[in-house]
Amino acid sequence: MICKAIKLGTMVTGGALLAGGLMFGSELSSYMRSSVHDVRMAVKDNIPLDFEIRRARDLLDEIGPEMHNNVRAIAEQEVEVATLQRDINESKQNMNEERVRVAKLRDAVAGGQTSFTFGDMSFTHNQITQELSRRFVHLKEAETALASKQQLLENRQKSLIAAEDALENAKAQKAQLEAQIEGLEAQYKLVQAESQTAPTPVQFDHSKLAQAKQVIGNIHKQLDVAEHVLAHEAKFTQAVPVDVVDEKDLLTQVDQHLNGSSSASVAVKQ
Repeated sequence: MICKAIKLGTMVTGGALLAGGLMFGSELSSYMRSSVHDVRMAVKDNIPLDFEIRRARDLLDEIGPEMHNNVRAIAEQEVEVATLQRDINESKQNMNEERVRVAKLRDAVAGGQTSFTFGDMSFTHNQITQELSRRFVHLKEAETALASKQQLLENRQKSLIAAEDALENAKAQKAQLEAQIEGLEAQYKLVQAESQTAPTPVQFDHSKLAQAKQVIGNIHKQLDVAEHVLAHEAKFTQAVPVDVVDEKDLLTQVDQHLNGSSSASVAVKQ
């Protein structure tokens, strides 16, 4: 099954490449690079900022063990340099003592004596000469070894200084990057807080405002009409008489009117 899947994938990939080659020709590689670049940019643009901040912090945290290892290496170099320095100091002291012995033997040989007594022991001139030769060779070898140790010490000191400078530089850069990450994280939190507490945008439905305006206009119109109706109705309303009617005078006027009207009717009939 796996072999079939591999064969099928190979065939599909080969077919896609063949089709792309037929369509784009020699420019296929350029199209493929552009496509890959677009895909990478799209993926990168969709990565959340908080994830990128955590990723940067994780990368700095990964530097921690490496820096610790370098600190340990520097400490070991410091111990080696201190040990080498003590060895050189001891070698210098021993060499100075050996110089004194060689000088004594040289003076003894140069004096031409046939025998010598050092402490409780006696030596012949030949023995002293052989001892001078042996110690002189040993002195020169010690001087060569001391020069090599001093050169080694100088090189290790330079290496130690360079390692310490590199460590301090890495610490400074790490602290600077940590400060930048803290600043970016604070800025990101501020942006988040502002986006969450931002006031809701003021939005009006202008169609509803227009409808409300129309309704209010209709109400004003109806009130105006009502006021006009009341004004017209007031014109036809009889006023309540204020003066008291004189009954006798009213009856006299009615009689006179009726009598006058009757007299006029009778005159016309005759």
